Amino acid sequence: MLIEATCNQVNQEGGYTGMNPAAFRAFVEKIAVKVAFPLDQLVLGGDHLGPNPWKHLAAGEAMRKASEMIDAYASAGFTKLHLDTSMACAGDPQAVPNETIASRAAELAAVSEARVRQSGMQAPSYVIGTEVPVPGGAVEALDHLHITTPADARETVELHRAAFSRLGLDEAFARAIGIVVQPGVEFGNAEVIGYEREAAAELVATLGDIPQFVFEAHSTDYQSQRALCDLVGDGFAILKVGPWLTFALREALYGLSAIAGILVPNAIHEPLPTAMERIMLSSPDHWQKYYPGDARQQHVQRHYSFSDRIRYYWTAPAAQNAVNELMSALQGLTIPRPLMSQHLGHLEPMVASGSLAPQADAIVLGSVTRVLDIYADAINSAPQR
Repeated sequence: MLIEATCNQVNQEGGYTGMNPAAFRAFVEKIAVKVAFPLDQLVLGGDHLGPNPWKHLAAGEAMRKASEMIDAYASAGFTKLHLDTSMACAGDPQAVPNETIASRAAELAAVSEARVRQSGMQAPSYVIGTEVPVPGGAVEALDHLHITTPADARETVELHRAAFSRLGLDEAFARAIGIVVQPGVEFGNAEVIGYEREAAAELVATLGDIPQFVFEAHSTDYQSQRALCDLVGDGFAILKVGPWLTFALREALYGLSAIAGILVPNAIHEPLPTAMERIMLSSPDHWQKYYPGDARQQHVQRHYSFSDRIRYYWTAPAAQNAVNELMSALQGLTIPRPLMSQHLGHLEPMVASGSLAPQADAIVLGSVTRVLDIYADAINSAPQR
């Protein structure tokens, strides 16, 4: 299993999770041990590692901090590192030259390589390149996407190869396994653009020119199983998913909150959506600039957007208390199937088949597992290249 942290989530300064890479590793491994998942099958990766958290600084200072970050990731034993220095820092032109992007990525790889040599840890694999839209879902309405051109994909590889070589990192570049491209998939607050094989055919054919690499696709959330299967079959061996999982978590919790209001109305202080609305309004930084429109439109997006920026609030103490109250109120209760059908309809067939127990804890896990199963089924059913 591959689990990744982004540069904004986890870095040497804590990121918005409050964890540095070593702490994140300990956090994930603790869960793995709890659920008896073999640690030797766990791969930790760093996503968009570069100056993005410090792009308001001059390039030199931002890259210094990015170097500290990748050193922390390498020190913590992360073995899949996505080098992304495509963002403009203070003083940079708005569109950073591709040669500069590659050179900065190689500088970060040099830091990582020095750390693993010193520590004797496993040498990491690298992913290069970046997708066109912003990571984590598009902000504006999605009218069209610019699929990465074959020429751009080949140029990304060759510029990085040359930049690594200039720093004596040819052996490290041999461990570059993936290139992030835009295959024409994206999601916004209420829109999803699905994968179309015909539109990406020229890009897919490029893999024949760069046999060292597979494609890595970001923002694959909310794609159909058919689309995911096509992506895998076309050489997108690494599929990133994030908000869809926490969206599924929110769906389950909100459905259970509605059910609790029917079954045990006196056992909860207030509905979970009410508590979350208060929490999000009191600390709007995670959603305000991402959700356009009037007050009603923003309310809907806060709770139901595909971008799922409510995910940033679940770790808040007040949110944890509200969730714990809800789960305690439903503990030991069997959720009647008619209420499952009404409020958690996407999971009711699983209850009917016996694959999901109609208890609150199982329902929350089942909602998230259902999404993961879509990916697993797509991977297992895709033809091998």
